Amino acid sequence: MSIPDNLASIRERINEAATRTGKNPADVKLMAVSKTFPAEAIRQAYEAGQRLFGENRVQEFAGKTESLRDLAGLEMHLIGHLQSNKSRKAAELFAAIDSVDSLKLAERLNTSAMELGKRLPVLIEINIGGEDVKAGVALDSAKLEDLLASASRFTNLQICGLMTVPPFTDDPEGARPFFRRLRELRDQIAARNLPGINMDELSMGMSHDFEVAIEEGSTCVRIGTAIFGARDYL
Repeated sequence: MSIPDNLASIRERINEAATRTGKNPADVKLMAVSKTFPAEAIRQAYEAGQRLFGENRVQEFAGKTESLRDLAGLEMHLIGHLQSNKSRKAAELFAAIDSVDSLKLAERLNTSAMELGKRLPVLIEINIGGEDVKAGVALDSAKLEDLLASASRFTNLQICGLMTVPPFTDDPEGARPFFRRLRELRDQIAARNLPGINMDELSMGMSHDFEVAIEEGSTCVRIGTAIFGARDYL
């Protein structure tokens, strides 16, 4: 199927997943993950009504920006691991950073946003499965507490919620406990009413498990292959 057809199918499945669990479908955002795909694929999705996109690498998206400047309302988030030495470029290019995983990175992003005269929305990435190969702050870690405790001094950041990538399982149901745990963590943080933090966003769920994620409270699903097709990493 074409990109517009794929988008229509995903939106229908989002509506169905939200409705059967008593949620308002409008409360679940669809992020089209365009990493490794050319600017033309983003344009096709945009022309089909898609506005929210995610990219994994600063340099990759930097090479696409010139081709996309005419797309009014395009909202691009960085969802991949960000090295702190690229924080300035990331703050320039992206509308939000959904993968903050350290106090050092948050501090650098805050400084970059201040220099750029902008307020930058961010999500804290949680390594929900404790996997060595994945980025993110460990659950119940001192690093997470340090990040939360420091939020009030990030004058140019807005911590808006949490993001995760759970351990992969062939059965989407295998991700459910991890999605549930992230929602519980979000609720625990929200209940503390910490200054500089709101926990409105819960970014979880990808092409193979997004319906389970919606059932567990996701407010944003990140869909790549189900929209754009299989990736060629060569």
